[in-house]
Parts: sequence; C-alpha cells; structure tokens
Amino acid sequence: MRNLFFLVVLLTTILNSNAQNEINGEDELGSWFMYFGTNKIADKWSIHTEAQFRYYETASNFNQLLLRTGVNYHINPDAIATLGYGFIETDPSFTAYDIFASDILISNNSISEHRLFEQFILKNKVWEFKFEHRYRLEQRFVQNNYSGVSNTLHRARYRIQMTVPLTDIFFLNFYDEIFINLQNEAFGQNRLYAAVGINVTDNLSMQFGYLKNHFRETDFDRLQLGVFYNTDLRGIFKKKEE
Repeated sequence: MRNLFFLVVLLTTILNSNAQNEINGEDELGSWFMYFGTNKIADKWSIHTEAQFRYYETASNFNQLLLRTGVNYHINPDAIATLGYGFIETDPSFTAYDIFASDILISNNSISEHRLFEQFILKNKVWEFKFEHRYRLEQRFVQNNYSGVSNTLHRARYRIQMTVPLTDIFFLNFYDEIFINLQNEAFGQNRLYAAVGINVTDNLSMQFGYLKNHFRETDFDRLQLGVFYNTDLRGIFKKKEE
C-alpha cells in the first residue's frame, strides 16, 4: 500500500512538472505578415484588398489566414464608408514541436469563417498629428471543420489611430482597437500597436511594428510587417467605358 502511495505521488509530480514546462501559443513571440491596398476605380469609389498571414511563432507554426475585400465610397477626403467581405481560416491549436505531428494532425482542427462587415472612417489632423477613427460592425459565420458546429456571431470594433510624420520618408504609427461582442460577454479583445513606417514611394509604404493582443484570459505578443500599396485604376475603367 505504501509503495502504491509513493507511486501515485511520483506520477503526480511528473505530470505537474510537464504541465508547467508545456509551451503555449501565448508564450511565444509570433508574427503577422500583412498587405493592404486601396485601389481607386472612380473619383469617389475604390476597392479595398487585404491579405494577412499570422503565425504563433516568428515565421512558423501557422495560426490564421485572413483575406478581406470591400467597396469604399469616399464621401470626402476625410470620410469613407465601406461594405465588405472577409474569409478567415484559423488553426486554434499550437504545436511547439513537430515530434508527434502524425498524431496531432489526425483530425482537421481548423475553423473557417465567412464575415460581412460595414465600416466608417473619419480622419482629422491636430498640428502634425494625423488621426483616424474607424468604426466597424461585423457579422461572423463561423464553422468548426472537425465537429461541424456552426455559429453566427456579431461584433463591434472601434480603432483610434495616430500617425506622426518624422521626415518625408519616415513616420510613426500607433493605434488602439477594442472589440465588443454583441452577445454573451461584451469584452472580446483589445489590440495596442506601435510601428515605424517608411514611405517607399507616393503610393507604397511599409510598417515594422509590435502588437499586444489582449484577451480576457491571455495576451499575445506579435511582430508585424505591413505593406500598404495604393493604386489608381481610374484610367483603366474610363477606357473600358469608352
């Protein structure tokens, strides 16, 4: 009986030690690689294009693919309304090492999401500081590809962004964005971001930044590389009309 007692204690100690040493996604410095485009097709209309590749680690261990597009109506240079659609594929599992990959990947644990969104952007300038306020509503149609369970979720987002020009080429960019669930618990997440930006050309810029993604029970630290490429396609569309 005594030997059995010591065996149970020993196994419990080993399991607790392994649990404490287990590496989770929130323990790693992940990365997001992003592309954003605003493609002008008329004086007051443009098409938004976007692709994001998100990883649990710096450049590996896939987490999420996000593809988004939309139609922008430019009310004036400081006000833009958007109606859009996004597709998101998420792997919610975190695999620090691939030793047991054959066992881990037996089932398809991915989550697919089709998302509609309505958005309104307001811009203003205070001295040299450029501010942008983004208001967004989302209707999310989410499906677990393994269990087949589907959910329809609704969410509101607000982002305040500030851009600080340093020179004609370099600038700083900061934002804070809060996500509010319109069902269950209200608070969804908060994203705090800071970056150094480079104006490569008049219509091409890049940002190198850091994101603190805070959820109710955990935080994720993410490095970000963003490419912003805006094109003017009005000439192509005018030729087609002629």
